[in-house]
Amino acid sequence: MTSANPADPPIFAAVLRPHRSLSQRGFMLVMLALISCSFTAGLIFWTMGAWPIVGFFGLDILLVQLAFRLNYRQARASEEIVIFPGRMTIIRTSPRGETSGAEFNPYWARLEVQRHPEAGVTRVTIASHGRRLDIAGFLGPWERESLVEALQAALARAKAMPAPG
Repeated sequence: MTSANPADPPIFAAVLRPHRSLSQRGFMLVMLALISCSFTAGLIFWTMGAWPIVGFFGLDILLVQLAFRLNYRQARASEEIVIFPGRMTIIRTSPRGETSGAEFNPYWARLEVQRHPEAGVTRVTIASHGRRLDIAGFLGPWERESLVEALQAALARAKAMPAPG
């Protein structure tokens, strides 16, 4: 691969992260609402003499909290895409913090985009010399469409620039 001068500014740089619409404050409000509903329903069952049911309401709260925690953990994943005149790097970070990277020459790299007529962009792949790397899998179709447009423009700019020496 051709190495770009580290002093050269990138042509394109983006950090992709999964979107989570519920903030930590929103999560607390949802959990408080769930706890109060479960407590009220549990109290009603307790007064009716069906006290074993109360434990299931506590289990529901625990399972919902676990599901949200797993969802927020997945949100720690990211992909960093940077295009310089002579190289394109993709650095992935898993939810556990493990990183892996790939490097392509932007002159030879091409975007392969799969679209569905109703859903929009369903898959984005960077391909070069027999290597393929799927990117932006955690984004929604319309976010992928925006990314594809930006990447195509950046790759066209990189291809139009003189090769670094």
